[in-house]
Amino acid sequence: MNTQPDYLDGEEQTVVLVMTSGPSTPARCATPFYLGSVLAAMDADVHLFFTMEGVKLMQKGVAEGLQAMEGGKYLIDFIRDAKRAGVTLHVCDPALPGYGLDPATDLIDEVDHVARASDLGDLMLRGDKVLSF
Repeated sequence: MNTQPDYLDGEEQTVVLVMTSGPSTPARCATPFYLGSVLAAMDADVHLFFTMEGVKLMQKGVAEGLQAMEGGKYLIDFIRDAKRAGVTLHVCDPALPGYGLDPATDLIDEVDHVARASDLGDLMLRGDKVLSF
C-alpha cells in the first residue's frame, strides 16, 4: 500500500495559474507568485498566464510600486522570486492593446512569452492543475 499522497508520487506536475486580477485589486496580486514559487520548489512545472487586467502587472513600472498590503513586499520582488524558482510568465497578446501596451517596449524583462489565446488553451489542456486569480 502506498502511504504517500498522489501529489508526492515523484512525477512532475504541470500547474497553470491564470491571472486576471491586476492593479485595481492589489490584495489579490502577490499570492499567485508566492504559490507559484512554492510549487516550483516542489518540482512542479509552473506557468503564470496573465490576461485581462492581469497584463497590467507585467507593465514596466507597475509592479515596482504595487504592494498587496501596506508595508509589505513590492510585487516586483514576488515576481523575481517566482522567476528564480523557475516559474514561466506568459502575457496574453490579445489583451495588450486594450490597455495600450506594446509588447516590444512596455513589458518587464521577467516576461518569458507573449502568447496567443490558443497558447493558454494548450497550457490548460496539458496542465494537471489550473487555478485562477
